[in-house]
Amino acid sequence: MIDGFDQVSLEMLRRRRSEKWATYPADVLPAFVAEMDFPLAAPIKDALLDAITLGDTGYALPNGVAEAFAEFARSWLSWSVEPARVVLVPDVMVGAAEVIRVVTKPGDGVVIDTPAYPPFWSTIREYGRGFVEVPLQRTATGWDLDLEALERAFASGARAYLLCNPHNPTGRVFTRAQLQRIADLANRYEVAVIADEIHGLLTLPGASHVPFVSLGEVAARNAVTVISASKAWNIAGLKCALVVAGSDEMRARLAQLPVDLRDRTGHFGVLASIAAFRQGGPWLRALVSHLDRNRHLLSELLADRLPGVRYVPPEAGYLAWLDCAELRLGPDPAARFLERGRVALSRGLDFGQNGAGFVRLNMGTSSQLLAQTVARMADAIT
Repeated sequence: MIDGFDQVSLEMLRRRRSEKWATYPADVLPAFVAEMDFPLAAPIKDALLDAITLGDTGYALPNGVAEAFAEFARSWLSWSVEPARVVLVPDVMVGAAEVIRVVTKPGDGVVIDTPAYPPFWSTIREYGRGFVEVPLQRTATGWDLDLEALERAFASGARAYLLCNPHNPTGRVFTRAQLQRIADLANRYEVAVIADEIHGLLTLPGASHVPFVSLGEVAARNAVTVISASKAWNIAGLKCALVVAGSDEMRARLAQLPVDLRDRTGHFGVLASIAAFRQGGPWLRALVSHLDRNRHLLSELLADRLPGVRYVPPEAGYLAWLDCAELRLGPDPAARFLERGRVALSRGLDFGQNGAGFVRLNMGTSSQLLAQTVARMADAIT
């Protein structure tokens, strides 16, 4: 099925200067970093063009972002957000890292579910905290939390849990019951939960995203949700995200965040986020439908050209976690795909040792470019 998101021009994309399109030579098809290939949603484009016309390129003023988000969260997620509990930060990873700095001290253990988003590793290391790995369980239907191992990690003295939901790279969306169990354990063992929910607005049909702090004042007493418009509307470079405290107690603790953290937010990020939350719903619904089609198209393409690759379609987002072990390309198949297929994928090992033999593929593109990506992967092993 052809839709508006299939009308992307490779020639135009190669004129972009973002990381995705400027990292590799022009003969390489990029499908690695989590950027989408689509034109901006019209309300966002209009807001930015208006600002440029006015020369409105100064410092960010956060007025209106929390209120716009609260309105959107109510309609999109049935989540009642108190604007007074919202703190503006430059991006989700900066927000998560600064909260970790506030709720832990150097040397404390931070739990992560592996495979894990690569900046989790570098950030925890940079802030002088320790890793406590809890590998996801591999099941017949995909990947899931190991709640027993999580409790052992909490009981052993971990002080924070950096929860990625929906999970990157597997695309798993955790259930309300699982999140409630995490909240119960976190409260029992006095563990702070920092929920990175950057892909939550891209939850696909068949799954339902439950913001962690929406579990309630008691359950989320020691928790925050960190979220933004960046992935859903492809505006990560504009720099604006939100930390939502799960309780008044946690909101008070966030007063320890650097006083100038808000000032590092981008003015264009604020303008684009307000436009996205207030007017971007129809575009986002259409995008979700396109991504739903692409995740199923990828199943068909792999079955036809690369039947040895094991793939569980994600429940959210546009990232595919591909097990290439049966292709016998070694622990880093991305290197082979790049060298011989001229297609750039994310290296599985960057997500932890249990990413050996995996690659992460970006499906946030047209169906035609997705087909070209798989074709190049197939060419690399023939």
